[in-house]
Amino acid sequence: MTDGAEQPGQPGSGSDAIAQLQLERYKYILQQMNVANESTYRYLGLYQALAITLGGAILGRFAGYKKWGIEPHIARTGVVGLMGMLTVVACFTTLMIVVGVFSWIDYRREECEFTDKYVYSGFRSPPRLKNFGRWHETYVVLLILFTVVLIWIYVTTAILPEIR
Repeated sequence: MTDGAEQPGQPGSGSDAIAQLQLERYKYILQQMNVANESTYRYLGLYQALAITLGGAILGRFAGYKKWGIEPHIARTGVVGLMGMLTVVACFTTLMIVVGVFSWIDYRREECEFTDKYVYSGFRSPPRLKNFGRWHETYVVLLILFTVVLIWIYVTTAILPEIR
């Protein structure tokens, strides 16, 4: 006895709904991968803005500490504090980019499992960590680390010794 409603497993029942849900899941996976890719640039922009601001504050403190009547030991402490802030920003940015990479890898694996099941096995090959040299995130992280180390070297060899 039926009441006119489609029963599961019968032609026309929920197969279209299931296919639609599968398609929506695949779209969601791809969207999340895209979000992970875009977040790298957002964090890089944040780092650039804060690094320039903190670098300007360091140079401003160095150039104006005498004029402002700041004692040299306080000026040095301020410069080191600003460098500490820059280092924290760099560590946070690096951490967020690395977490984004792991998130992307997880979604990519999920995409591979999905396409293996619904398209054919081997449709997409899973990500390989040995390809990290081809990922732009690798070079963004290296750039961040390089600039922080370079700024620390410059501050400790050129700026701090001159604050007397």
